[in-house]
Amino acid sequence: MTVKHVLGISGGKDSAALAIYLKERHPELEVEYYTCDTGRELDETYELIEKLESYLGKKIKLLQAVKPKLETPHDNTFDHFLAQYGGYLPSSTSRWCTKKLKLDPFENYIDDIPTISYVGIRGDEDREGYISKKPNVQSIFPFRKNIWSEDVIKLVLNPKNIKQLRQYYLQATDYNNHNPGLAYIDTPVSENFTLKQKLNALLDVDTKLFNQAVFQFLKTTNYPVGKLDSFPLIENEDVLKLEDVFRILEVSGIGIPAYYIEKKYEVEIDGQLKQGRYARSRSGCFFCFFQQKIEWVWLLENHPALFAKSKEYEKEGYTWMDEETLDDLEKPERVEAVKREHYLRTQRNSQKRTTSTWKDEIIQAEGVGCASCFI
Repeated sequence: MTVKHVLGISGGKDSAALAIYLKERHPELEVEYYTCDTGRELDETYELIEKLESYLGKKIKLLQAVKPKLETPHDNTFDHFLAQYGGYLPSSTSRWCTKKLKLDPFENYIDDIPTISYVGIRGDEDREGYISKKPNVQSIFPFRKNIWSEDVIKLVLNPKNIKQLRQYYLQATDYNNHNPGLAYIDTPVSENFTLKQKLNALLDVDTKLFNQAVFQFLKTTNYPVGKLDSFPLIENEDVLKLEDVFRILEVSGIGIPAYYIEKKYEVEIDGQLKQGRYARSRSGCFFCFFQQKIEWVWLLENHPALFAKSKEYEKEGYTWMDEETLDDLEKPERVEAVKREHYLRTQRNSQKRTTSTWKDEIIQAEGVGCASCFI
């Protein structure tokens, strides 16, 4: 049976690095690349996609929830759904933008074909990201020690499947009954030995062996990976972190997305002029409501036209931030206050040796938001 391999390009660092990684490490995989265009991306996002197309030697399929107008190909998707929602702006409690502009186009694109979706969540992150509810879609995480999604792990390590998993271990190893992983397989999950601890124990003993056993197990299921004769990712032992992602981007010549590049700002602290640095911590729409205040200031000062466009959406009580409008935020005294708070916070964190660099701020921001938008 034909199995489709896909990778969504968000315009962020991780999905871009993963596309490069798979091309270099696993050229035998026929991966289809796609991007979901909200019509409200940063220019830097479109520039990154163009660079990736050149590097990959293939087009990145453009998915749009609404058929674009010829005269404004990137300009009507978000506004179309905003009108449907009566001007109600998306928010952290009502993320209709993610569903309508990202998830629905993706699931329409893959239809009912068995599909393996490669996701760029890294080894230094503790989250799953978006997992499709469609039974024909399976997520794989090549940058993590555990490449399998949570639903697969729960199934494979279910107590009722211990005997079956044990059999696959014995078939795949020369240790026979002396394989140290068997003791962990036989140990039931409990308060003192959680599912996560059991998984990590098996991975620590022999990652490849665990992956081989899972692969054989999946052949007895309807998971897309189980429909393959072979799957090169089961040999994976790489654990890639943020530094590795940036290295991949730099070495490839693609470079990191331009919005991650820090820029200097000045702010007065106790009568002295200090120099801070700011950048954007994520890809996604330029008016993303998950942005920090300092990122809104970054948008104001580096993309004033996009900030002005964001302001146009705030009306009739609908704002991007719960407690403040963009009209209020752009006032000089408020901009100065945001910069002052950001500068002092980064200084405090630097003294504590926590979140002291812009890369640390990126990692901190990754715990909040929609993974399908900014990976």
